[in-house]
Amino acid sequence: MDVGGLEHAAKWIDAADPSHPALVDQQHRLGELFGVVNVPSGIWIDEAGMIVRPPEPAWPGRSMFREIMATMELPDDVDPYVRRALEVTNQIKVNPERSLAALEDWVANGADSAFALTPDEVLAGSRPRPIEHSEAAAHFELGQYLWRIGNEAAAHDHFKRAHELQPENWTYKRQAWQFVSPVLQNASDVYGTDWASEVAEAGPENYYPSQL
Repeated sequence: MDVGGLEHAAKWIDAADPSHPALVDQQHRLGELFGVVNVPSGIWIDEAGMIVRPPEPAWPGRSMFREIMATMELPDDVDPYVRRALEVTNQIKVNPERSLAALEDWVANGADSAFALTPDEVLAGSRPRPIEHSEAAAHFELGQYLWRIGNEAAAHDHFKRAHELQPENWTYKRQAWQFVSPVLQNASDVYGTDWASEVAEAGPENYYPSQL
């Protein structure tokens, strides 16, 4: 999901050299329709088009930042924000091995997999959609439009409002911050906050609240 479209996403796709097609969701429709609030997320959909698991954290098995923290000692003169962001990242709880094992079990066993949910269980495990979240989606969509036509100041206002209405939606925050500070998402000058501060305040253990 990237408002910047292929211009922003293509280099990462090309670097990965995948054997499967990649869809760039330039309007964040997946987030709006399925309730994706952070990435990476996975949605399991079977051959009949039925959702078997609603959006939840899903990892490819590697974390660049974790590898940096585990394999090298940061120099003393490293930018303080970079240091803090890496330290916070290292505290986020992830379980890529379990996520991958569950997915492989479903591929092998289909509906008989212990991880495949019934429609009622999918509904119960899906995120609620109160009016505030619908309003947040509207403001985020307005922000995207204004950004595309070059009215960045007005776009920031609508992005901020979306953040206020649905503070747990990290895709809204990360997209807006990415425009201001690519990769590092240190957007304090515009939004009065940044990725590392927000994660620390929410608690790194809550960054991915629902896991297999």
